[in-house]
Formats: sequence, structure tokens, C-alpha cells
Amino acid sequence: MIDITVKDILKATGGILLCGNENTVLTDICIDSRMIKAGDLFVPLKGENADGHQYIEAAMKTGAAALTSQHDRAAGDKAYIKVEDTEKALQAIGLYIRNRYHMPVVGVTGSVGKTTTREMITAAIAEDRPCFHTEGNFNSQQGVPITLSKMTDEYEAAVIEMGISAFGEMELLSSMVKPDIAVVTVIGDAHMEHLKSRENIRKEKLDIISYLSKDGLLLLNGDDVLLREIKDSMPCRTLTYGCSEDCDIRAENIRYEDAYTIYDAVYGDEKTTVYLGALGKHNIRNSLAGMAAAYELGIPFEVSAKAFKNFQGQRQRIVKTERQYIVFDDCYNACPDSMKASIDVLCDYKCSGKKYAVLGDMLELGDNSPKFHRQIGEYLCDKPLDGVIVIGKYSQEIKNAIDACKDAEMETCTFSNNKDAAEYMRKLLKPGDIVLIKGSNGMKLKEVVNILVK
Repeated sequence: MIDITVKDILKATGGILLCGNENTVLTDICIDSRMIKAGDLFVPLKGENADGHQYIEAAMKTGAAALTSQHDRAAGDKAYIKVEDTEKALQAIGLYIRNRYHMPVVGVTGSVGKTTTREMITAAIAEDRPCFHTEGNFNSQQGVPITLSKMTDEYEAAVIEMGISAFGEMELLSSMVKPDIAVVTVIGDAHMEHLKSRENIRKEKLDIISYLSKDGLLLLNGDDVLLREIKDSMPCRTLTYGCSEDCDIRAENIRYEDAYTIYDAVYGDEKTTVYLGALGKHNIRNSLAGMAAAYELGIPFEVSAKAFKNFQGQRQRIVKTERQYIVFDDCYNACPDSMKASIDVLCDYKCSGKKYAVLGDMLELGDNSPKFHRQIGEYLCDKPLDGVIVIGKYSQEIKNAIDACKDAEMETCTFSNNKDAAEYMRKLLKPGDIVLIKGSNGMKLKEVVNILVK
């Protein structure tokens, strides 16, 4: 935070100063007492297992100020600020700081691909001007205001990732972010447990435009049927991007050379050849979203396209091991759409050996979880893979669906834990082979990756 004092926090939150100096300068926001630094404002939040208020005293040994909803009085030199609700106060602080800056803001949401799309939009804009962006996974009701609190006037644009899991959350995020450009990547099955249907997910995601600026732009993935069909009914200027020929911003003449995906990005009279250092059609779409957002900010395709030749995302890694087999590490998270996309990348990848997939459970899919896992198995049935290894309760349905398919030629097996699966693969893999590791973060499949790579 820049030039923020306790007095500003009082103004933003409507809080009451119980003790301390309102002129105290604050440099950052902290929600984890173990990470507190001098100059921080500590915001205690209520979690599933603990209430941050129990750590206020420990945090304030280092921090400069704290919000509280559980104290009516306090004494000392450090500032205690009484608010009704610490999470709502945190969001009010994020909005207060967002309102200080007038740079164009791109908001990014979707069931799949938010982070990679955010990274590609940031990279595209950064070819022309300094661009602020969300770091890590700070994209939630608590993460977005912390992200906004880090904005400074050294940047000329911002890209904010916006993630939701329940009704009403996107409108709240939009009220804080106030995007000038809104990007929706995919309407998938993630968070089906709470939102129940894809139509509900679409409605919630599209609330990103609730606080879109007056002349703002909505960018929709035109390859997604649920998004393409509502383009003409949106109450704001809307463009589609994708690989379909009827998309406004589209990829044509797609081909592959060495480690690159190459295509021509086309929009009206604008046409530029793009060398993309990432695999899969989903990444073509992600890069098109980046170029489209940059173009809206006045950055030509030929400039923004330079960002992608050496693009390295946070979520996917392809690692060639000392034993000369390849590990495709995509185990950060998973839902049906991202699982299928990663399987497609694996199938398209050129290698001299065999191809395997180690798949873990996709979580947060609700009562239909078994069905979604069976669908992945059915999707795999005609794929050119040599083996599928599953870990977890629901992933057994993937194996069952493959085994029930008469045309499937791949071998399947099940493991109850990551270590045994990794040891099995370590003995199985030969030079030239490639293995995909994919599952929800809660399955901790990074353990498999670490054993295979190290």
C-alpha cells in the first residue's frame, strides 16, 4: 500500500479507532499472523477451523494496526480499529484503494483457464506498458481486495483474476474491481457442488459486467457454446475470441513446429502470425484473449504477439528427466474441461515412446461427481494412450469406463495413494515416454511429480 494511513482505513471502513494514532502509516495487509511484518495492517478473518481474532495479540507484537470485530476497547500505542465485519472491511479497503487509480483494468473469470489467461493478458499488455496483475491465487472474496491494495501509480494497466464458488460472489468482486474489460474463459463444471448447473455458473460468471465501465468491453470465448449463444443478448459491447471461424478475434492456419504452436491471429484487417510457446488449443484461446484485451488498449497485434514466443505459465510444466522420460506436470487443479484439455495436449505431443496419464479425483463437483469422472473415462476410450493410472475414490470411475469400452486398447490400473502410484510409474517409464499428471490440488499429486522428476 502506498500513502495509506490508519485514518484512510477508518474512512474506508467506517470503523472506530479504539487506540493508537490515526496518522500511522501502513505498508501492507496481512491475514496470516505468521507472516506479519512491521507496518502491516492485520485483518483477522473467520475460517472453517479458526478465527483470526485469537491471533491478534501475537500479530500486533510486529504489526502496526489491526482490525477487530470482537473488541470494544483497547489500549496501547498501536492502532486497533473496531469494525462490524472484518471481511467486509477488507473488501471496503480494496475498493477504497482501487478508486485511487484510473488505469484501465481487465477482469478475468471463467471455470477453467483464469490464471493462464490472466498471465497471457498481462504479458501481452506488458509488451507496451507497465501492467499490474494478480499474483498467485489471490482471486477470491478475500484475495481480490488484498490484490487491489497492492496497486500503485507506477502501472498503466491492471489485470485482476476473479474466482467464485457460490451465488452472489461475482457481483461483489465486480463492485471492487470495476473492470473496463471483462474476459470470460469457459463455462465448465467447476463448483457444480454449489452452483448446480452450467446455466447457473454462466449467469454468475457474467455478473462480472455488473460494474463494467460505461464504454467497457466484454470478451467471450466463442468456442464455448454457452458463451457464444448469448453474445448478442448482452447489454454491453461484446466480442468473441477463439478458433471457430465465426469468432470476432480468431486463430487461423494453426500448425505445429518444434515446441511451438503457430497460428495467424485475425481481427478485421488486423492479421499477425503468432509463435506460442505453449501447447493446446486452449492456450491458443488464452493468447487470443490476451491480444484482444491489449488491442482494446491500443496495442497492435504485432506488438502483443511478441509476448508468447517464450511464454512460461505457472500451472503447466513439461520436464525432461535425467532418465530421459518426460513429465507433463499439470496437477495444480482439475475439472472436466481442464482434464480433457490436458488429455488433448498429451495426445498431440510428439514423443518417441509411450504415453501415459496419471489421473486423480476432480473435487468440488457435487452429487454428479461419479458421472463426470465416467465421462472422462469415456473421453479417453479412443485416445492414443498406452496406459491410464488412477488415484482416488472418484477416479475409479474413469478406469471403469475405460475397461467397459470395447475399443479401448490402453492398460489401466488403480492405486490408493500417491507414493505407490509414483513408484509404479518410475519403474514403468522408459526413455522417450511421456506421462501426464493431472488432478485437483487436494489430491496432492505434486508428490507423484516430485518422485518422478527427482
